[in-house]
Amino acid sequence: MAKMKAAMAAVLVMEKEGVTQAFGVPGAAINPLYAQLRERQGIAHILARHVEAASHMAEGYTRAKAGNIGVCIGTSGPAGTDMVTGLYSAIADSIPILCITGQAPRARMHKEDFQAVDITSIVKPVTKWATTVLEPAQVPRAFQQAFHLMRSGRPGPVLIDLPFDVQMAEIEFDIDTYEPLPVYKPAATRKQIEKALDMLTASSKPLIVAGGGIINADADKLLVEFAEATGVPVIPTLMGWGTIPDDHPLMAGMCGLQTSHRYGNATMLASDFVLGIGNRWANRHTGSVETYTKGRTFVHVDIEPTQIGRVFSPDFGIVSDAKAALELFVQVARERKAAGKLKDYADWAARCAERKKLMHRKSHFDNVPIKPQRVYEEMNKAFGRDTVYVTTIGLSQIAGAQFLHVYGPRQWINCGQAGPLGWTIPAALGVVAADPTKTVVGLSGDYDFQFLIEELAVGAQFRLPYVQVLVNNSYLGLIRQAQRGFDMDFCVQLAFENQNVTDPALRGYGVDHAKVVEGLGCRSLRITDPAHLQDGLVRAKAIAQEFRVPVVVEVILEKVTNISMGTEIDKVMEFEEIDCRHPEGKQGLEMAGLLE
Repeated sequence: MAKMKAAMAAVLVMEKEGVTQAFGVPGAAINPLYAQLRERQGIAHILARHVEAASHMAEGYTRAKAGNIGVCIGTSGPAGTDMVTGLYSAIADSIPILCITGQAPRARMHKEDFQAVDITSIVKPVTKWATTVLEPAQVPRAFQQAFHLMRSGRPGPVLIDLPFDVQMAEIEFDIDTYEPLPVYKPAATRKQIEKALDMLTASSKPLIVAGGGIINADADKLLVEFAEATGVPVIPTLMGWGTIPDDHPLMAGMCGLQTSHRYGNATMLASDFVLGIGNRWANRHTGSVETYTKGRTFVHVDIEPTQIGRVFSPDFGIVSDAKAALELFVQVARERKAAGKLKDYADWAARCAERKKLMHRKSHFDNVPIKPQRVYEEMNKAFGRDTVYVTTIGLSQIAGAQFLHVYGPRQWINCGQAGPLGWTIPAALGVVAADPTKTVVGLSGDYDFQFLIEELAVGAQFRLPYVQVLVNNSYLGLIRQAQRGFDMDFCVQLAFENQNVTDPALRGYGVDHAKVVEGLGCRSLRITDPAHLQDGLVRAKAIAQEFRVPVVVEVILEKVTNISMGTEIDKVMEFEEIDCRHPEGKQGLEMAGLLE
């Protein structure tokens, strides 16, 4: 046993649990913990410019690599309330992050002390566990429990609140005997997998819907093995994009109201059986339950018992970690295949592949100002298969999901449910901090970009190189498009006459992003001609690597472009010309049964 400050015990436990990186903003009430971080020097620290951004950096860090748990640290009061958005984002997408806040001394917590707030009560709805540690001797066990909970069952965030005097108190603690608690993950049984495969085999046009739980479980290779063993096509959700490479013959496209492919929706509508693994039937994926489920049998596999039946009641539910379930799915499928007991789905898979080949949206526009679809076409050419894309919400994210290509897990890092503006820059910095050798590309509209733009200075200070693609239409584009239903265009214009801009073509776009970016210590490129897009993107990647700072590529878009979306998966409105590759056009697709 050794005598030490409780704050030191917290640092030692984090080190034993594998933490090597933290993000945060120090302050008076959390300085005792920072003093121990400084003494140990075992956990690197990146200073954010905003505490909300620190929580998003922690998210990006966790999402970037299997096994990572991002840590964000802040002082008392507003530091904790600033982290609420990050905690909400993390719990919504099943992302484990640890938020640590300072707190007023115990004797003054109820006296309306300066920056004293009941943060645990505030964040309980958006955490797996939130606690204010009132006894110094309980600090190491609180941290032990935090890591156990973050990793067990459905992953998610935890907040630990540490009063100043608790951090400073001396306790007895033996780190040499410390071991992490065993992680609990439910596992499917052989009987459950047998029944699910019986139901699949009874169908004629089955699909696998692959959710983000497969990525969380590091089970993407097992998913591909299972799909190949059965010959069943895969529809990834937005959070599961990358579980199967985009160019794999059994990757059938994404389904949904917004972030979807035409061929993905058509294939879902043509199916008669769906096996969902590690997904939550999010409404942007399903649209109305009536349309999505009509004529289909469903099996749902998820690690969280309360997810089974939450959106709709499946015909069969299995509570299981995705990896545990897929290990059995692969084993049983191979046994049945060897025994000749699996149905041949080659014709169905070929029909899905034909839709994927023929049902595209047009992306090659030569317009000036630039149409956004062309930006994503050129991004596909400029960036390699190993590129990691980071984005949150808006027309930029929606169009990006429709046109970009993703070839592996954790290469599409997207805030799926919460979608807070400002998320992209700090999350991208967290991804780079996890592995500075990766090619990381952020994708933002101008409003998302402006929300936490100051975090670019963090990238410059800590040498975190990545390419930030900024598609600038001077609009809250997604909200403007949504306002069509109200016949208005109200309070969504970001454009104004910037008297400091000399180029007449740019003066009406408002903020001079290039000057702001350079003032924050980063590099900037601006592109106004689609012919220069690919060269500009390639050059930005080279500049980022040479100077080890974020490089912003600002693309000046036409101000109004409506991106394909709809109210149901069978009612997606296509605003732009369709790239119909069938020789007889749309009528030919219908006659071939590809739009059934």
